Amino acid sequence: MKHSLPSYIRVPLVFFIIFGSIEYFVDSGNQPAFLRYPIIMLFLLLVVLILIAIEAVVEALEKVMFESLDEAAKARYLSVQTKTPKMVSWVKRTYIKMLGSKPMEAEGEIILDHNYDGIRELDNDLPPWWLYGFYASIVFAFIYMLRYHVFNGDNQYDELQVTLEQAKVDLEEYKKTAKDLVDYNTVVVSLDVSDLSNGQKIFQSNCVACHMADGGGGIGPNLTDTHWILGGGIKNVFHTISEGGRSGKGMIAWKQSLKPSEIAQVANYILSLQGTVPANPKAPEGDIWTSDQAKDLN
Repeated sequence: MKHSLPSYIRVPLVFFIIFGSIEYFVDSGNQPAFLRYPIIMLFLLLVVLILIAIEAVVEALEKVMFESLDEAAKARYLSVQTKTPKMVSWVKRTYIKMLGSKPMEAEGEIILDHNYDGIRELDNDLPPWWLYGFYASIVFAFIYMLRYHVFNGDNQYDELQVTLEQAKVDLEEYKKTAKDLVDYNTVVVSLDVSDLSNGQKIFQSNCVACHMADGGGGIGPNLTDTHWILGGGIKNVFHTISEGGRSGKGMIAWKQSLKPSEIAQVANYILSLQGTVPANPKAPEGDIWTSDQAKDLN
């Protein structure tokens, strides 16, 4: 009985499926697994030989089964084969094989002698789908043993550790470009035009009432001189805007209404006012802040 897919197609197909599975499970570095571990190639060749033997046995059994039918059954079988499209015929043959039972015409050969109230049993073999699943589990167990017990592949704890380490690296890379994750420890001086422009808009909308439009100071301190009440530099200015000024008489904490990226932008804009000359500057307050002190914070 001919198959829609000949053995020279099916066997290599199964071969490559098994080979791909081994390549996935076995840690062989940059080399293919069968080059680094020749035993795997021998195992694959053994599997191919077994598959070829199975194909030969199945073909022989099909032929024997067909020959065991009477002429009428043979005629019906051949009639169905000629009338059924190839794909449907292949599906039916596959279903019959997976069922693992003989046709009704041949059940007399496998009927058992005992009788239970008129009920008799057939001595059918285990269904091939069950056997193939069992054989597949054996193959999987063999590959698993090679992967984890012979070639010392990474176990779940190792894979988890590698994943966590990679996640830390990815998080750090993400933080470099995710502006809203900026905080006191990661904020840096920015001379980007768009950052300074956005910082100016935020300053004009929220800060001019206390610091004047030119930063000269009013209720709040002068932002154009080198004196700072709570420390200068990008980190201190960011922290002061975020957390607020002196308790009871200082600026509110803007972290409730501004995003971290916006706080960083307005902090950079305020630092850009250093050295400018406001129209009506307020007297200096606080201590002089030097560039050396800023370096100590970094």
